[in-house]
Amino acid sequence: MTKYAEITGWGKCLPPAVMTNDDLATFLETSDEWIVSRTGISERRVSHVGTSELATVAARNALAAADLDPNEIDLIIVGTCTADEIIPNVASAVQQRLGAKNAAAFDLNAACSSFLYAMHFATQSIRTGAHSKVLLIGAECLTRILDWTKRESAVLFGDGAGAMVLEASDNEVGLLASHVSCDADARDVLSLDFGLNFDRFNFDGIMQFDFVGQEIFKRAVKGMSAAVENVFEQTGMTTEDIDALIPHQANKRLIDFLGKMCKVPSEKTVINIQKYGNTSSATLPIAFAEAADNGIIKPGDSIMSAVFGGGLTCGAGLIKWGERVTPKKPNQMELPAGDKTALDIIVPMHEATAKAWKKRQQ
Repeated sequence: MTKYAEITGWGKCLPPAVMTNDDLATFLETSDEWIVSRTGISERRVSHVGTSELATVAARNALAAADLDPNEIDLIIVGTCTADEIIPNVASAVQQRLGAKNAAAFDLNAACSSFLYAMHFATQSIRTGAHSKVLLIGAECLTRILDWTKRESAVLFGDGAGAMVLEASDNEVGLLASHVSCDADARDVLSLDFGLNFDRFNFDGIMQFDFVGQEIFKRAVKGMSAAVENVFEQTGMTTEDIDALIPHQANKRLIDFLGKMCKVPSEKTVINIQKYGNTSSATLPIAFAEAADNGIIKPGDSIMSAVFGGGLTCGAGLIKWGERVTPKKPNQMELPAGDKTALDIIVPMHEATAKAWKKRQQ
């Protein structure tokens, strides 16, 4: 008998330090009006801890919501493009911190699409019987890898993590249909070079972040539209059947476009980009956690999600929520406050990057 992958737990972790648009304007040539009008972002979070710690707190909250012991989890997938280190992976750190000794663990990097990609493959794993209880996490410390001298990209991103627990179920719930793809012909329009590209090895402390905004937006619209249509074709459903839209939080204009395409009213579209910016792989699980906690998700709701990220990866999924919309145990664990403000953390990075660029140009 085919199993389904029910969402039984959800949680998030947002660093306490907040950087507003006005804060950014103290060291970048920008303004609150400039940023809000182009992106919809008013503020974002800046982490004082690494990606694995953010991921662990979000995971603990998701496990609490599902009322599961970590040892019951048999697979951990962490979607991230900002791992603490190249080797070992973030997932193994989460496994260690949780004490989830029975879980296989790996990271998945599809940039902003990572969480939906992970959900796509985890669902198939549960349906085949390979796994029964899967912990999915999207976690990012993007503020540590940005070029803080580039206004167009520096204003967009923030830090955070979200998590879900998927459990095998006989009920027709969870991710019922999905489509993932990759438009690799344009992969260079969104890239980050750590200096490990040996064809142009020139690492001098600058994170080479390439972000061609107009091209990304155009391809995002095309890719997500096609993915959503594919999911509708798989399910035989239409826009009239959608109760809520929970999209990747990349840009307010892009979210508005998806809402119109899916004919979902604004009150049923989950938008939190104004508070957190683009947290890449973490945007989707954070948005799901907030939607559940705020009562936007109702029992049995049909939810459409769509994502787009570097690669250029893309995807969409139709999720049927189960009957439970409240955590079994409290799931509001937070990080302890750090001893630095967001500006305390970011300004030294900006100064170091500006100095590195000046040195390179000499």
